[in-house]
Amino acid sequence: MSAPARGEALPRAARPFVTFATLLRANGFSVAPEQTETFVAAVGLLGPRTMADIYAAARATLGPPPERREDFDALYRAHFLGQTLSGLMPGPEEDLAYEPEEGGDATFEPEELNEAGGEATAAEALSLRRFAPLGEGEALRRFRRAAPDALPRRRSRRFAGRRAGERPDMRRALREAVRRDGEILRLPQLRRRTRQRRILLLIDVSGSMKGQTEASLRLAHTLVHSAERAEVFTIGTRLTRVTRALRHRHASVALAAAAVAVADWDGGTRLGDALAAFLAVPRYAGFARSAYVVVLSDGLERGDPAVLIGAVERLARLAWGILWLTPLASGADFAPETEAMRAIAPHLDRIGSAASPARITHEILEFARTP
Repeated sequence: MSAPARGEALPRAARPFVTFATLLRANGFSVAPEQTETFVAAVGLLGPRTMADIYAAARATLGPPPERREDFDALYRAHFLGQTLSGLMPGPEEDLAYEPEEGGDATFEPEELNEAGGEATAAEALSLRRFAPLGEGEALRRFRRAAPDALPRRRSRRFAGRRAGERPDMRRALREAVRRDGEILRLPQLRRRTRQRRILLLIDVSGSMKGQTEASLRLAHTLVHSAERAEVFTIGTRLTRVTRALRHRHASVALAAAAVAVADWDGGTRLGDALAAFLAVPRYAGFARSAYVVVLSDGLERGDPAVLIGAVERLARLAWGILWLTPLASGADFAPETEAMRAIAPHLDRIGSAASPARITHEILEFARTP
């Protein structure tokens, strides 16, 4: 497949593959135009059925050097799977990579590999997570049925005809008058429509939350398919948007896609940096505007507490309400113990329990019903 001549538009189907080669060059890889043509042709010949086919074609035709294989894989996941990048080998054009963590100043070097998780740490541990093929629990089934009516709504700018409205619908009144020779038996009314508020779910995937991660992702999948508008991000040492992966109808396929997209499973806890990166991207910050924000995290921040405080402060100004659910909240008399949680508590609308999926769904629906 030859490259398009100068002035000729690039076919839409080929754009992701050509721009991937551009992304590699921007991050210091040597990719010749002939290699780009070969990559596009290889994808066309494979007729890829899975993302693994595209990855194999990229590895075979673009030939990343062995010492930069990890950087190549990270750029591939960022470009084709939407994963946020944390840090590559330093280069003059590193900021051209897709969806950078703009809230952070420097990358963190990993300490000892945290294979098992279970502790709050600032070290970054990159790994692949696999989810067991469990069925959907009764709590999630009840949540799926209740969520469409229980989740908070807001008034839209659009009007619709109603029997008891806020103002007369003069357009319909004139149409009826024409049909009835000038007589109007009932004055049509208009009332503002309502629409569901966007739900923003932030899931802590650090090592200290390892026991709750799978249940949280299953809840996120249910929420994406129950709410009119929902966005899901994972936070740990990195910020990753997993909404697209969770939109698949089958939970097992959706969770497998999320497992590939997220690289910092069971790693360190830098919530402040992740939230700051979220708010630094205008598109992401727009997701939080007038939204119902739910954070699933124990709040055991190992980074700078000032960064977390500033990020939550700004998030509170944008959001309709913030519900922070932690597995450490065992009773109604729970009080935050860490410095960071005590500092952000005044900016949260409620701190609830995340002891079980049933408790989480109860908290989400109860807070949604509060006036």
